[in-house]
Amino acid sequence: MNIYEALEYAKEHKMDSFDARALLSHFINKNESFIIAHTNDFKLSSNEAILFTDACKEIENGKPLQYITNYQYFYGYKFYVDENVLIPQPDTEVLVASAIEAIKKMLKKKSDDGEISVLDMCTGSGAIAISIKKQFEDVKNLKVMASDISKKALEVAKKNAKEILGNENIIGWLNNDLFDGITEKFDLIVSNPPYIRTADLEKLPDDVKHEPIIALDGGKDGLDMYRRIRAQVPNNMKENSILIMEIGYDQKEDVMSLFEDSKCLKDFAQNDRVIIWEK
Repeated sequence: MNIYEALEYAKEHKMDSFDARALLSHFINKNESFIIAHTNDFKLSSNEAILFTDACKEIENGKPLQYITNYQYFYGYKFYVDENVLIPQPDTEVLVASAIEAIKKMLKKKSDDGEISVLDMCTGSGAIAISIKKQFEDVKNLKVMASDISKKALEVAKKNAKEILGNENIIGWLNNDLFDGITEKFDLIVSNPPYIRTADLEKLPDDVKHEPIIALDGGKDGLDMYRRIRAQVPNNMKENSILIMEIGYDQKEDVMSLFEDSKCLKDFAQNDRVIIWEK
């Protein structure tokens, strides 16, 4: 099997050309430029061909490409992902960008030795917390903590922190259900909580159904976590602090009604996506 035949095989299994090249690149350890330049003159080894064709079948049956290649790019960084965490999506980059802008404003107001503390709840792969910390690597008075109810998710997040930040301990990790057991107050709290309505889980694309249910299911109306956050978060926010959360595209009014005087930002597709609430 040469590269051309491999890509044709992927097409027959309903993969688009972009994903097919990414998958092939993973198994033959060559970049996309090589794949394009050597379509007919490079042959896969027998083992590579078997791994590639088996993976194509898995993807056709709904397994996300990212769980096979074990990576997803987010905010310009390459994150390890597996079945224990949600696959970071571009829409969440709006949340990260908003958090970074908020921190920049805080830094201007703080004295040189004044600490700014950030908490990322439901961190999953650690994409949000790590992306934020990466932007302020040289800022010693920025403290970032990240929490998740899943110990396996935290193991993935720590792996990403070690790879991207150079040291997993640059971020403080908490195995908590939201604020349970957390007494510290923060300048900024960010979160991408579960917000899919339980009844809608079965309607999700097959690849999304492979992602951890605990990170998707937001209860009957999708708002369970927002209600819990609203009830608990004031105890963990400093004065003049900010809460930034991702929401479903149709949840703006419901979530804003829970967080009075909040504002909403749109994602790249112009869907309502991020709620910002200031205390």
